Amino acid sequence: MKSIRLFLATSIVSLLTLFNFVAAVQGYQSSMREADALFDNQMLDLALLVSNLDVSDERLRSMQLGEDLAFQIWQNDKLLAASANAPVQALHQFSEGYDYANFNSYRWRTLAKYDRSHEKWVFIAERTDLRFVLAENVVLQSVAPLLLGIPLVGILVWFFVSKGLAPLQKLSFALKSKPANDLLPIDFGDSILELDQVIASINGFVARLESAMNREKSFSADAAHELRTPISALKIQLHNFAGTVDAKGDAYNELQQGIDRMQHLIEQLLALYRSSPDQFDAKGKSVNLLDLAQDVVARLYPEFEKKDQQISLESEVEREKEALTIHGEFFALETLLTNLLVNASRYTPNGGQILVALSRKHDNVILSVEDDGVGIAPDDRERIFDRFTRLSGNQEVTVPGCGLGLAIVRHVADLHGASVKVSSSRFGHGTAFIVEFPSEKIVNHGMRDERVDDA
Repeated sequence: MKSIRLFLATSIVSLLTLFNFVAAVQGYQSSMREADALFDNQMLDLALLVSNLDVSDERLRSMQLGEDLAFQIWQNDKLLAASANAPVQALHQFSEGYDYANFNSYRWRTLAKYDRSHEKWVFIAERTDLRFVLAENVVLQSVAPLLLGIPLVGILVWFFVSKGLAPLQKLSFALKSKPANDLLPIDFGDSILELDQVIASINGFVARLESAMNREKSFSADAAHELRTPISALKIQLHNFAGTVDAKGDAYNELQQGIDRMQHLIEQLLALYRSSPDQFDAKGKSVNLLDLAQDVVARLYPEFEKKDQQISLESEVEREKEALTIHGEFFALETLLTNLLVNASRYTPNGGQILVALSRKHDNVILSVEDDGVGIAPDDRERIFDRFTRLSGNQEVTVPGCGLGLAIVRHVADLHGASVKVSSSRFGHGTAFIVEFPSEKIVNHGMRDERVDDA
């Protein structure tokens, strides 16, 4: 993953390092030029000094100026005097100026100076390696602080780049913390030139998304509401019509099943709309899952009785009522459990068993609905939560439904931060739907239960 902070910090530190390197090279070259000029002037002064020496003095022949300096005095091609470390041949051509020579395993800078008053040549030689040492010392003293300061500069660059990118991190946090149902424009406070266009683009996208979602929700809700009344009227007309025709005929039964399925689809669409994020109470109320399960089981009991199915409700923490109380939206949770029980009843044969169980696991609340029906193949256990998805088994042909029930179950669970898993039931065959609510959804002990009436 690429990092803007790392890219900027690396680029700036690299440029500073390159600048210091170029400055060091230029400083080295400048120091060498200055050192050459300084040493050349010293050689000229030394030549004037040597030219005034008395060449008749025998001590001059063994005079030592140091390991880094040498001299010769010539007159009429005759060597009059020389330092102990000077060679026997001339150090320089007999022409005034500077040059280079090699002797005694070193490179030497040489100077030839003609003394017209005494008609003699003075040659001065100085080792060049000393000049390089002096130049290197000057460069090292000037560049070393810069090189040692690069880590500190890197830390400062990282700090200021991070500070400069802080508004971007703030924007990222603001986007991450926005709830799914919050489609309001982003209010970033202080105007920042580089982020204004980004924020404007995001707000424009959110506005278009909100408009599209509103159109979709309005269409689904309006269509469901508008169809609810004529479907109810159609059922009444069909009931009245049953007295004049054979109510046991295949055509009549197919018509009644079609109307029932259409009514079920409309009710599910309405349930899906009412459990949408903008209709969901983010804070929620205190809902006791045991009371909720008892109410839903009692309301659906006639449906189980028609198929002679045995419905059971058990709770491992029944004595601790508060332990099964969570923050949630009552209608949405009621729809979740209703859809699970209706689904279990439809796919469980006559005389079958259905179990609703409540328990605690790792501080989480577990709500499970199990049956001893036909079961669901492992490969299909995730696909069944897709909208309008119905399995292609033979039983699907005769079982009514529209393919929205389990999609609503997953949707409601997501709104509550819960997970839904499908597995085999404890009966040996059949299906178990397990809804696990996280511990942060559990209400503290002593909090009063509240319910939201189904309006």
